[in-house]
Amino acid sequence: MLPDNFHFDPLSIEFSADPYAIYKQLRDSGESYYFEPQDMWLLSRYEDVSSIATNPAMVRSLEGLASVEELKERKVMANWHDMPYHERVVQFSLLDSDGPTHRRLRKLVFGAFQGRAISALEGMVQAYVDGLFDQLDGKAEIDFIADFAVHIPGHVIGQFLGVPAEDCPQLRLWSEQVVQFFDVDRSDEKKQTAETAAREFYHYLLVLKEERLTAPRDDLISKMIADEAQGYYLNQDEFISTCMLILMAGHGSTIDVLGSGMHLLLKHPETIARLRMEPDLLPTAIQEMFRFEPPLPFFHRHATQDVTVAGKTFEKGTTFGLLYGAANRDEATFEDADQFIIGRTPNRHLAFGQGAHLCLGNHLARMNMKIIFETLLKRFGAIELATKTISYKPGLSVRGPSNLPIQWR
Repeated sequence: MLPDNFHFDPLSIEFSADPYAIYKQLRDSGESYYFEPQDMWLLSRYEDVSSIATNPAMVRSLEGLASVEELKERKVMANWHDMPYHERVVQFSLLDSDGPTHRRLRKLVFGAFQGRAISALEGMVQAYVDGLFDQLDGKAEIDFIADFAVHIPGHVIGQFLGVPAEDCPQLRLWSEQVVQFFDVDRSDEKKQTAETAAREFYHYLLVLKEERLTAPRDDLISKMIADEAQGYYLNQDEFISTCMLILMAGHGSTIDVLGSGMHLLLKHPETIARLRMEPDLLPTAIQEMFRFEPPLPFFHRHATQDVTVAGKTFEKGTTFGLLYGAANRDEATFEDADQFIIGRTPNRHLAFGQGAHLCLGNHLARMNMKIIFETLLKRFGAIELATKTISYKPGLSVRGPSNLPIQWR
């Protein structure tokens, strides 16, 4: 049972500094926790989170669960209303659809995120990473986030989708402006910023699609256009929404896991020495980075039928908050769960989710990480933190350092 003075505030300094102490309290209570600001029940134990994530009766969208009037009321309460572009192509997406619509949209792009297709990107990613490190090579101190990590996802995912390299920085900015509105703090100022970004993003992708219609290339947008021409049903908003999601979904999370992964290595210098001696451990080390500091530590599901979790029955329509960050530190599943162990195996972490909404980009994310850390360890000798205090971003839906000053040679 939680103490009477327990207060769950994901926007607090204490939470951003160490959410895991709070997650442990939630797990140890053995109960779900009602989070009133979002009208949802938070689940923190691995078994409970996994049971909901893999249950096909648990969905992302409220369509079919609530009336049109109720949906409008919920949007107003959450300040998700009066955002025409955001509602059309952000609030609706592959991520927030279910059933036949979700399967149709996922099938369209699924193959592009699998083994051979991802392997074909390795040369491009390696060349770009080498180029970034070349630019930073002469600097004794950098901010690993601002000087390096922020440049990776926009370029890699942009090139993969078919965005010209010179446009990738703008897409990074739009992605950040749209995604920031997904967390707990939905102020009117952030709302206007998100809607403006969604509108500009939409029209940019519309123009890009028109260009690829007349001059197709070897990229995902051209492939999607070709599939449409062969009879694969996709309306205009679904096309734009899918492209936008691909660009946005891996953006912030890639930056955050690169930052937290680097921070973990620097806090445990013995792991750097071991990886230099045993480079074959890098893939398992990367898996441990995702487990220990998942960049997307929270997702939701809605119950389409009554369901029992941890001995308590919840009615149809209940919203669950899946705390992947808490589940990944559950001692019942992971021995020495609060220890960063780069050789950990097996490692059944939930950083990429589970079930129908398992992250499409998980292979791409791990490939990026492997190339980056492999290159970093080969090119730079001494690497250490340039400051003792590192601040992490506030919020329930994100986890990653705001900056990461490092010294190297």
